[in-house]
Amino acid sequence: MSLPGPAQPMPGVGVGLRAPHYRQFLEQRPRAAWLEVHTENYLDQAGWDWHVLQQLRRDYPVSLHGVGLGLGSARGFSEQHLDRVRALVQRVEPMLVSEHLCWSAVGDRQLNDLLPLTLDQAALDLLCARVGRVQDVLKRQLLLENVSTYVRFHADAMSEAEFMAALAARTGCGLLLDINNLYVNQCNHGEDALAAIAAIRPGMVGEMHLAGHLVTPEAVIDHHGDTVAEPVWRLYEAALRRFGALPTLVEWDTDIPGLGVLLGEAEKAEALHRQYAAATVADAPRPAAQPATGDQAPALAASQQAFAGALFDARQAPAALALFKGESNGHRYALYRGNLSATWSKTLGAAYPVIQQLVGEEFFGGLAQAYGRAHPSDNGDLNRFGAHFAAFLRAFPHVADYPYLPDMATLEWTLHRAHYAPSADGVTAQQMAALTPEQVETARLTLHPACTLLASEWATIPLWQAHQAGSGVPFPAELASPDFGLVTRPRWKTQVLPLTAASHAALSVLAAGGTFGAALDAAFERDDEYDIAANLQQWIDHALVVRIDA
Repeated sequence: MSLPGPAQPMPGVGVGLRAPHYRQFLEQRPRAAWLEVHTENYLDQAGWDWHVLQQLRRDYPVSLHGVGLGLGSARGFSEQHLDRVRALVQRVEPMLVSEHLCWSAVGDRQLNDLLPLTLDQAALDLLCARVGRVQDVLKRQLLLENVSTYVRFHADAMSEAEFMAALAARTGCGLLLDINNLYVNQCNHGEDALAAIAAIRPGMVGEMHLAGHLVTPEAVIDHHGDTVAEPVWRLYEAALRRFGALPTLVEWDTDIPGLGVLLGEAEKAEALHRQYAAATVADAPRPAAQPATGDQAPALAASQQAFAGALFDARQAPAALALFKGESNGHRYALYRGNLSATWSKTLGAAYPVIQQLVGEEFFGGLAQAYGRAHPSDNGDLNRFGAHFAAFLRAFPHVADYPYLPDMATLEWTLHRAHYAPSADGVTAQQMAALTPEQVETARLTLHPACTLLASEWATIPLWQAHQAGSGVPFPAELASPDFGLVTRPRWKTQVLPLTAASHAALSVLAAGGTFGAALDAAFERDDEYDIAANLQQWIDHALVVRIDA
């Protein structure tokens, strides 16, 4: 029995699909052999991102590249996250599925980073069992990518290439060889990237990555924010000679340029790719079942706990630094702490842009650090990080002078989650008009999945509107003013609709499962001049109602 590998023939050079390029891909279908997407951005299988992927996968082969499983985590691997990945793989049917050779969790705390593994037998045994589990669940071969690192461990007993080759041999997984990461690790650790390529047997590698890096005084950083460097191109040629013309991806994730720049890098890779014969990656034999991980790696778990503990508390740094060999480890370990802080700030800033504007970027950065320590991520999907921000702000003494911030956080989180809500078509005016008077009393109307009602003691919605580019809405003259509204997403763009108290009362009854008649009664209790026709028109115009059970 074998694990299904990529379909033949395999495509050439692809690019990573990122949100700034969605529109060009949808409208122009530019030339690219295939597209890679980050798995975690599509786990909800809903919203604009999902719509774009569904459209483009009709015309491009797609690869799913995960960043959230943390396969090497001794404690904290999430079966729930794996189940979401499985559902996505079944739905998308990608040509390749890949993840990273790293760890990212301790217990219920997710660090949302690609953290370095000790290269020893305990880590290898754990990875073999974990990869076997994932391949059994996905029912297909998984490709594992080598990651860039800033530290190496005293416990290391083999080279990274030896570790990867042993993992592939024992599990039947494939390898995703990131050429830039080989070069980065050569610079950071004095390793020989060419020797690493030579240590891996042809046929084990199923894909290659190219990207740019950043040279700093402390280390070379794989930041995916520049063109591919000349030494990396030379290593890529060596890899092509060794492994053949495998699917190759050009990555660009920070300071994303115009699509033409990215496609230009892909064309450079394609010119080299064409010079070599296509590689053959056979279906990998399914190996014997690996032993369960259980608690078989206590030393590995302890070292990961020490590493993670110092990320949150600098006083624990000596325990972490004692794990590493070499010099300058204090500065290099600080890069991981900086990554964690940057992830918190960037993720919360994306979900709460108005709060960031209200308090200023510097203060918001401090808020993000305080929140991250109080409510660490518990999910490999960063789109879920920030769910407790409103409650955190209510209890955070340093924002007591801004009592409207928690309600603004509620509004912004509702908008954020509405982006990932399932799509649905609204009912038509004809369907509403077809209700008899008796049915109006007893009918139950289902609201759109993205629809969430809001009520605040503060002028939250006008304040939010005042911070939207081009809105023309002035800053509220009086903040202490009761406010009602709802968030919805009739198509792909989320909306905030102000409501009267009566309109809010009617929709609240419907949201709770009450009848249409009860909803109208609630509205008239708040306003005996409630305009049924105008409100029904608003419901239809914004697709607030998606089903009628008469």
